[in-house]
Amino acid sequence: MTILKDFFLFCSGVNLSILKRTPTETNKFVGIGATIFFTGVFAAIAGGYALSTVFESYWIISFVAIIWGLMIFNLDRFIVSTMKKKGSFGRDFAAATPRLILAILISIVIAKPLELKIFESEINAELVKMEQENYKEQDDLVKGRYTASIDSIRSDINLLKSEVSDKELERDALTLAAIQEADGTGGSMNKNLGPIYKTKKAAADKVQSELDVLTATNNGLIEEKQRRLNVLESTQSQDIATLNRVSMSGFAARIEGLERASSRSQAIMIANIFIMLLFIAVETAPVLTKLMLERSPYDFMLDKHEHLFQMNHKAITSKQMNTVMSEVKFDEETISHKTELAINAEKELAKDAVKRRLEELTGRTTLSRSFLNSSTLLDS
Repeated sequence: MTILKDFFLFCSGVNLSILKRTPTETNKFVGIGATIFFTGVFAAIAGGYALSTVFESYWIISFVAIIWGLMIFNLDRFIVSTMKKKGSFGRDFAAATPRLILAILISIVIAKPLELKIFESEINAELVKMEQENYKEQDDLVKGRYTASIDSIRSDINLLKSEVSDKELERDALTLAAIQEADGTGGSMNKNLGPIYKTKKAAADKVQSELDVLTATNNGLIEEKQRRLNVLESTQSQDIATLNRVSMSGFAARIEGLERASSRSQAIMIANIFIMLLFIAVETAPVLTKLMLERSPYDFMLDKHEHLFQMNHKAITSKQMNTVMSEVKFDEETISHKTELAINAEKELAKDAVKRRLEELTGRTTLSRSFLNSSTLLDS
């Protein structure tokens, strides 16, 4: 039991050294840690199901599902552990808003694959319909390439047959008129094989001759067009037979199937919404719990610990800054003093140099005057 409690405390991201000083907070953080852990488990299950629609290897599915679950677990642990109570609801809510948004996004990601599993039978029924619709669309696209040519040939064949039929009707009418003239049931209403009969019989024979020629001509054309029609229909059938009938069982197809099932059935839509809300509630529960509760002893101890650390950091930083400033000031004053001494020394050296030069010039002037005086005396 202690091992399980310690594990859930680790999942909650609580500071154990501070929690030891506030033991009344233990159960709260155990509950938060358990929620985070089971959210990660649900994420791994959901990820595994989603991956099963893509991969067939159970090793790959298991490995990636575990990595996905650990990533979601780590995100949830980070979200909860970094949320600190400041005592003001406005400040706490502002700090919690990004975490709530991230938690909602995570819950949607987790819930969607599980929804696909829960409504698997309804989705499979929609997938069958979607496959049939897809097959029909593919067939229509293939047939659309041949429809114009096939319809044109069939129209030509029907026209040729219609010409023969019209000519047969004309022949039959003329033959009937000749027969009726012969037996007295029509025409002149006199039973005879006279000139009128012969005229009608000749007209019928002429049309029969035209019919024979037309039939021979049109039948040849019909046979040729029928062969072209058979080739086009055969090619069309082959193209349809060679279509790539892809089974719609992927993840995206299942999501679309769930959306279609939800639009068809209000019960599925309501159940879908409630499942989503359930996962959002589970995922946001730790953040909302921290947001709604008053500041606990753990929050005060954590705030005190962070404040002491901050003050200690400022003290060390200030001490280091003062040391650096003192060293900088010492270096500046030392350099200034050295510079001043060097300037004074240079001034003294310059004065000495000028003095010596003046003395040299004075000595030369005196010597020149003595020499001139000596020259003047010698000349005298």
